Amino acid sequence: MALRELFSKLVNNRTETTEKHSDDQLKTRYYKTSKDKAIQAVESVVQSSGWQVKRIEEERGEMIAQPKNGGESLLIATIVTVKPFRTAIDFSCSTGTILPSDFGKSKKIVLALYDRLDQELPFVGSGIGEELL
Repeated sequence: MALRELFSKLVNNRTETTEKHSDDQLKTRYYKTSKDKAIQAVESVVQSSGWQVKRIEEERGEMIAQPKNGGESLLIATIVTVKPFRTAIDFSCSTGTILPSDFGKSKKIVLALYDRLDQELPFVGSGIGEELL
């Protein structure tokens, strides 16, 4: 791991999943489902994990949530159908800490949400976008 990546992990209060993330756990995850069912599953998992959904933009496939306890954190889920019954789900989570680091809290939140989604939806793989196109 490069020194720059290590430093950014130490002083970071946000975690975002992407297709080509350097951390395999934080790569975009793909599920065998429709966009509508994926949105319902994400909404259910997010709400049962202590978050309050503030807005859902179904056409854009975005969901915004904040903690039910009133914290300053923000969670954004992005749900995109890549091809029929192949739906990608990404998360971006930022914590409202005044410190320069959340000590991995945002990463733990994202990984816990993915673990719950893996139980709700048929998991296909992660970081496989190029294979699906």
